[in-house]
Amino acid sequence: MTHVLHRQIGHSYPVAASGRGATIRDAAGKDYIDASGGAAVSCLGHSHPDVLAAMREQLDCLAYAHTSFFTTQVAEELADDLVTHAPDGMGHALFVSGGSEAIEAALKLARQYFVECGESQRQYIIARRQSYHGITLGALAIGGREWQRKQFAPLLIETHHVSPVYEYRDCRADETPQAYGERLGQELEAKIDALGGENVIAFVAETVVGATMGAVPAVPDYFRRVREICRRHGILLILDEVMCGMGRTGTLHACEQEGVSPDLMAIAKGLGGGYAPIGALLLQERIFQALAQGSGAFQHSHTYMGHPLACAAALAVQRVIRRDDLLANVRTQGAHLSRRLKQRFGNHPFVGDVRGRGLLQGLELVADRGSKAPFDPKLKLHARVKREAMARGLMVYPMGGTVDGKRGDHVLLAPPFIVDAAAIDTIVERLGEAIDAATAAIG
Repeated sequence: MTHVLHRQIGHSYPVAASGRGATIRDAAGKDYIDASGGAAVSCLGHSHPDVLAAMREQLDCLAYAHTSFFTTQVAEELADDLVTHAPDGMGHALFVSGGSEAIEAALKLARQYFVECGESQRQYIIARRQSYHGITLGALAIGGREWQRKQFAPLLIETHHVSPVYEYRDCRADETPQAYGERLGQELEAKIDALGGENVIAFVAETVVGATMGAVPAVPDYFRRVREICRRHGILLILDEVMCGMGRTGTLHACEQEGVSPDLMAIAKGLGGGYAPIGALLLQERIFQALAQGSGAFQHSHTYMGHPLACAAALAVQRVIRRDDLLANVRTQGAHLSRRLKQRFGNHPFVGDVRGRGLLQGLELVADRGSKAPFDPKLKLHARVKREAMARGLMVYPMGGTVDGKRGDHVLLAPPFIVDAAAIDTIVERLGEAIDAATAAIG
């Protein structure tokens, strides 16, 4: 009997006993290749000696100091590091304990910014359907996972949604990807006009959509168009790079590949690599100055903000990534992973699309390639794939509801930045066996 309220009640979970590199070993001695980094978290793999040493050193000095009394040297150094390598205009960082907290802080800071600027009439947030921004109430409200939102709807703030970038299903045969992106821009513009541009606080989007749709990048020039629309209406652009950021797509920030700089950006997961719970909100200097010259404080706080141990872990992770040039490995091995996935699944009868960037790759599973018809949700194919993969010593991140929150299945891959070609070959081989077994069971 367990006294833990697990994610799935009644499910028997193996006990994780140890981890090293890209592998986790359970209490029975079975090894699993961590091909998803948990949930795209473990960017350096497990038990990296340099990160562990930095954490031990910090513990020997100071484990905790509340931010209403003190700052710490390690928090200051981490903020300096992040701002130095941030998109243009970013001047400050707020440290929290994860992605949902970072998004909550972004929403509140965006609203307070306009209050400080004398535009308190701004009240609306626009986001995209089939997005995921976190599980707390504010983050859930702007997210587009209907199956998670439904039962909590009476508790959620009013938000507005437009279409996601979903080239595989929504780009028409008679339009180019650029024309499709322009059409999505026009939809956003129409939504802003309907609400009144002077009443909108922010537009929120994942730079590369992660868990809800399975590694879906934007089409060319989409974010440039979005950036221009937001700027013209005085609306803040909030980018959620909790999953896709901090090197996962081959550049430190995914928005670098889009040629845009957001007003606020949420990061987490790869920031600390899973060694300690940490997330951050990066903000443009003009937003900071509005607060500094106004009320003088951000009306938001958490007990564990700027936790010294978490900051030490994150700083060590970022230094290792730069020292070992791991972003180059992300690009090299990401290209290899994409190539191997397309070789293995390009003609697979039940794989409709292979997509992603860097070491964030996804497969969309379909019952029929020609029509792109998804499997019956009652089959829970994604759960079958996960079970078959675990049986083969492979951790991947499948999910259902890909198409519209109810129908569709995909598999997300996010191996650590230290992965090599041989490990990727094994990952693809085992995933192929798992998908074949899962679909054969249905047949």
